[in-house]
Amino acid sequence: MAANPGFDRRGYERAIFGLIAVLFPLIVLIGFARTYYLKQFFATPSIPSTLVHIHGFSMSAWVVLFVVQTWLIRSKRVGLHMTLGWFGVVVGAVIIVTGFLTGVAAAKFGSNATPPGIPPLAFMIVPVVDVVLFGIFLGGAVYLRKRPADHKRLMLLTALNFLPPAIGRFPFEFILSAGPLVFFGVPSLLAIAFLIYDRIRTGSFNRIYLAGALLLIVSYPLRLIVSGTDAWMSFAAWLTTWAA
Repeated sequence: MAANPGFDRRGYERAIFGLIAVLFPLIVLIGFARTYYLKQFFATPSIPSTLVHIHGFSMSAWVVLFVVQTWLIRSKRVGLHMTLGWFGVVVGAVIIVTGFLTGVAAAKFGSNATPPGIPPLAFMIVPVVDVVLFGIFLGGAVYLRKRPADHKRLMLLTALNFLPPAIGRFPFEFILSAGPLVFFGVPSLLAIAFLIYDRIRTGSFNRIYLAGALLLIVSYPLRLIVSGTDAWMSFAAWLTTWAA
């Protein structure tokens, strides 16, 4: 399939990433409004620990940074974008550490984020894989920072990777009842949509994004399969022995 020679690829991609920069924080805000951002207006449990506060703050900083970095590229302020990117690396490292520790602590001490009827040790695979994939996508984006097409697609994957926790907290019954079909399905469909965009508009797939999107999508059913195995439950129990 040949690329469309009359198509303004850069302009179209700026529009796409601009839309993502709007939707990403909006989805996060809706998902975490009741339990974090606007919790004073809802009868929800208090934040259980300083660790969760740090994780929530760092995740919020990442969302804001994603929006700012997108705006800087649209404004052609590439130098400031690259400088601010190193701050993003620090924020990302904090997210990985606190995300992992928060997930382990939730499995050991319990958490309101764990869906009813699912053993905490089994559910722990979700946040653990989230931070592992985030580390892979962020590390790849930093390594390929001088290859804009690859870099921004990997950054897109960091955003898609963090959508399920927010979507899973949407206060809508059809989402809660559908469970993984929705909060894993939405980012999967978005990842596939961008793959189709690449194919139609450029005549080929971006190999880095293709590999990352497949890794993200395949991880969803694998988490559900592996989470109930004896091997995972033993490993998860061992991890919780290190939680304070």
